[in-house]
Amino acid sequence: MDVAVRTSSLRKTYLSRGRRRVAVQGLSMTVPLGGVHGFLGPNGSGKTTTIRMLLGLVRPDSGTAEVLGQTVPRHLPKVVDRVGAIVEAPKFFPSFTGRQNLRLLADAIGTPLPRVDEVLEATHLGDRGRDRFAGYSLGMKQRLAIAATLLKDPDLLIFDEPTNGLDPAGIREVRDTMRSLGAQGKTVLVSSHLLSEVEQVADTASIIGHGSLLAEGSVSDILGSTSTAQVRVGVASPERAATILEGDGFGVQRDGEHLIVAATDPSAVTRALAGHGLYVSELAPLRADLEAVFLALTADEGLGSAADREAGGLATGGAA
Repeated sequence: MDVAVRTSSLRKTYLSRGRRRVAVQGLSMTVPLGGVHGFLGPNGSGKTTTIRMLLGLVRPDSGTAEVLGQTVPRHLPKVVDRVGAIVEAPKFFPSFTGRQNLRLLADAIGTPLPRVDEVLEATHLGDRGRDRFAGYSLGMKQRLAIAATLLKDPDLLIFDEPTNGLDPAGIREVRDTMRSLGAQGKTVLVSSHLLSEVEQVADTASIIGHGSLLAEGSVSDILGSTSTAQVRVGVASPERAATILEGDGFGVQRDGEHLIVAATDPSAVTRALAGHGLYVSELAPLRADLEAVFLALTADEGLGSAADREAGGLATGGAA
C-alpha cells in the first residue's frame, strides 16, 4: 500500500503545573495515499499534537513520523512544498477581496498568479472571488483558507477540525470541498471530533483515544469490526418477546412498538422467538455508526465520558 503518512510509537509529553502530561502515547498509524482519511477522537485525545509533530511544529519525545516518504522533522524541507495545512485560523485582510488575498499570498510564495483563479474554482469560490473577505460566510472563509493551501498544488492536505464553528451549510460546503479534493487524487488528512462528519466524508480513518490508536482501516471495515451489530424486531407481543430474548442472553431495548436486539446473527432472533410461538413481522439489521464503534472501543476505558468532562467530548452533530 502506498502511504502518505506513517507514525511509529510516536510519543509526546508536556509539563503542566509541575506534572508531566502525556498527549500522545505510542501512536502508530498509517494514512494511505489518495482520498480522505479521518483522524478521529474526542477533544484532548492528541489529534492536534500529532498533526503539529507531522508538520515539524512540535518535536516528539520518541518514535518516528514520515510524511510522503520523508522522516520529519529532519527531512521535512524535502517535501514541505507538497504539503498544505490548516492548523489554526489563517489571517486574511478583511477589506480585500478573496482574490486579492490569494494574489498577495501567491506572490509571497512565488506561485504564478493564474493559479489563484484555479484554486478559487476548485473550492467553488470562483463567482465570489471579487467579494470582500469581510462579507464572506464562515464556510466561505474556511474554503478560502483551503484555497490558500492549494496554491502550491500540494499532494497532501492536513486540516485540523476544519468545520469547527460552522453552521450546517458551511459544514456541507467544506465537506464537499474535501470530498472533491480526495476524488482528484490528493490525500486529505482531516482531524475531527464530529463522528458523523468523518463517516460522511472519509474513505479511511484512524480512531485514537488518550493518544493511542484504537482502530484503523477503511470506514466500512471499522464499522464492521465491532460486536455492536443490532437488529430491529417487529413482533405482535414485544414485552413477551423481550422477556424471551433476554432469557436467551440477548441484549434488548424497547423502541416504541419495536425491539432493538443486539445480535450478530438475525436468524438466531427469529429461532428464539419461534420456539415460543412468536413470529416476527419485521427484522431489519441496523447499520453501526462511528459513534457506536467508538463507544464499543472505549467501553473498558471510560474514555468517552472522561473526554466529555474534560474538553467538550466527542460529538455526533454537525452533519447537514
